[in-house]
Amino acid sequence: MFFQTSPFSHYSITARVWFSVFWQGEYTVAVSINDYLDVYCPYYESPQPHSRMERYILFMVNHDGYLTCEHRMRGFKRWECNRPQSPDGPLRFSEKFQLFTPFSLGFEFRPGHEYYYISSPHPNHAGKPCLKLKVYVKPTNGSGYESPEPFLTDQSQRCRADGPCLAVLLLLAFLLGRI
Repeated sequence: MFFQTSPFSHYSITARVWFSVFWQGEYTVAVSINDYLDVYCPYYESPQPHSRMERYILFMVNHDGYLTCEHRMRGFKRWECNRPQSPDGPLRFSEKFQLFTPFSLGFEFRPGHEYYYISSPHPNHAGKPCLKLKVYVKPTNGSGYESPEPFLTDQSQRCRADGPCLAVLLLLAFLLGRI
């Protein structure tokens, strides 16, 4: 499995710099918002026995799934590397680390958080090792490290009586009262 990251400057496409990484066992990479991660699936130019060609299903999982290499509990399938001898060359999948996505099936990433990917061998090729990748999205303001998984009960985001939440609630009540 081959990964490549690309810091991308939205000011200039020529500002791209590529870093190459082979995904062997367990690896961590740090990215910034708007960076890309390219996943290159195993590819064989010359004929190989079917049993020797690597095929993987790649999952995004939570921290526990990453530690145990288990995708069944809290993971979902991201990509499938299932064409090792494609006539068009190696399969490539790209992940863009963005705050917001215009796509309904896209994924949104938060600075200061870790995201976890694992591989599972194709069902016909059991017994292959679990490959792991940890992606850390660097904070945009240098504020430091945050929890790898967001909490739904974040006390800092509560609505205060003197804050903007009250103004929004009053405006909403006013607008609903006029309908």
